[in-house]
Amino acid sequence: MKTLSAKNVRTGLLRVRDGHEARVSFVELFFDLIYVFAVTQLSHRLLDDLSVNGAVETLVLWFAVWLAWQYTSWVTNWFDPETLQIRIMLFAIMLVGLLMAAAIPDAFAARGLVFAAAYATIQVGRTLFVLCCLGGRHALTPNFRRMLGWLCISAVFWIAGGLSHEHRLAFWIVAVACDYFSPMTGFALPGLGRSRTDEWTIEGGHLAERCQLFVIVALGEALLITGATVAHAAQWEAPVLVALAVAFVGTLAMWWVYFDTSSKDGSEAIVHSDDPGRIGAYFHYVHVIIVAGVIVSAVGTELMIAHPDQRIAPTSLLALIAGPMLYLFGNAVYKKVVYRRFPLSHLVGLALLLVLSVFAQITDLLMVGGLTTAILIVTAAWESCSRRKAALGYQDEHASQW
Repeated sequence: MKTLSAKNVRTGLLRVRDGHEARVSFVELFFDLIYVFAVTQLSHRLLDDLSVNGAVETLVLWFAVWLAWQYTSWVTNWFDPETLQIRIMLFAIMLVGLLMAAAIPDAFAARGLVFAAAYATIQVGRTLFVLCCLGGRHALTPNFRRMLGWLCISAVFWIAGGLSHEHRLAFWIVAVACDYFSPMTGFALPGLGRSRTDEWTIEGGHLAERCQLFVIVALGEALLITGATVAHAAQWEAPVLVALAVAFVGTLAMWWVYFDTSSKDGSEAIVHSDDPGRIGAYFHYVHVIIVAGVIVSAVGTELMIAHPDQRIAPTSLLALIAGPMLYLFGNAVYKKVVYRRFPLSHLVGLALLLVLSVFAQITDLLMVGGLTTAILIVTAAWESCSRRKAALGYQDEHASQW
């Protein structure tokens, strides 16, 4: 992995690259608490407007939340969050992020401009701060200048959407596309050139751990919704308690799919890559899908516990099936990045969920929730056995060479 020379580290704010893997700091964990609230706001918003239009709007808002977190994670990968200036920057982002998250329920109503202005302030303000810290001659300066250019372009669309209620969704989709796809082109801009991923001298283990911790945040929010929904149930009858067990096991299966079979290998893949910047970018592109799957699944969980014996409607089917499908698909792509193959177990799991969606309307919410949980368990167990068998085969082959 490339390191920054002592000549470049003149600000005193950059992380020291001494060959040891950088760990996630307590201030970064504190920073993530804002996003616990944001994820909760997103799931509740989707539950309140469980329609195609509501799903698209919530998806756009989720991308904004993720991108604000993602860009900040890259900054704290380069810069040391234990320094006073970076801590102040993170605390300022937390304050504005709290306002942005609070505006989520009415982002497509009366508080659209508040949401847009808060998001643009986070993205543009953070990048300007970094450029001031770096100065004009640092190796990272050209990259952040290009980044600032694209973030300013997207900010125009965010603010335009905030001002225009009629065309808000269209403006914000364009804004999300600017922020999400511009890294794929190296933030290419006329007169400023483009960045190369091998210039993104990231600490791979730290970046992988940050993504993994956000998955934990999302799974924790799913458990919070499970507990809160049961707590508000009028009667703790058998169907409600069974739904509680199904929801808990489903969350456990999600943890199993991600953490037991690929999280450590994911860290190794990015650490030992010849181009860690490219792999790190892939991680962020993929994890937005994985966490979206958890958020949608949490909505399905709340519906299942609140109305376990209710017949399946198209809207509830969307949450109960689409959530696990998004989660398995995201994990499959993630493992394609890590292992360079699309796991068969996940393909089968996706196929089973698709079949279930065809026949789901003949039964109730609890049955569909139980079946999706069973599919996740089978997928996780299959993938876990495959990975362990592959690891044993590698060890035997390595031992025979000696």
